[in-house]
Amino acid sequence: MTKGRLEAFSDGVIAIIITIMVLELKIPHGTAWADLGPLIPTFLSYGLSFVVLGIYWTNHHHMIHVVKTVTGTILWANLHLLFWLSVVPFVTAWMGENHYAAIPVALYGFVLFMAGFAFTILAHLLVRHEGPDSTLAKAVGRNHKRKISQAGYALGIVAAFFMPAIGLAFYVAVALMWFVPDRRIEKQAEV
Repeated sequence: MTKGRLEAFSDGVIAIIITIMVLELKIPHGTAWADLGPLIPTFLSYGLSFVVLGIYWTNHHHMIHVVKTVTGTILWANLHLLFWLSVVPFVTAWMGENHYAAIPVALYGFVLFMAGFAFTILAHLLVRHEGPDSTLAKAVGRNHKRKISQAGYALGIVAAFFMPAIGLAFYVAVALMWFVPDRRIEKQAEV
């Protein structure tokens, strides 16, 4: 089957997820700069999650762009990814509202870990479907960056129970690592 519906649905879901997140930013009761102070943890959590969702959206877009067709299994794998991404607004709000307490920070990391795992499954299924000589297979190759990301999330989860700031530092480091889009797929698509 064609990939158009998967791509359009995924774009729509991610757009809704980002919209839900921004709605969690509550308007302060007051007009002074100091009234914004209590919102800083929520806003910083939103900013991190916005970047994370943007990273998933751009990488998903690049990956789906180079495939020709999808299967039912791929559709379910994509829904698995979207499920974990759809939980991001909840854990983002919980983490920000509780000023980066240990359990919310650990759960945030767990959701990011599971989204990364779901993305890896989707990528694997797409490569297997397209074949070893496909543009996607050549572009993805052995993706060490994904493995490092998963390790970073796992370390962040563990660290969150002892020092939540260190857990957050791991999550930010992973986001920074992916902030510059992976150009391998674009380069292979041009060949």
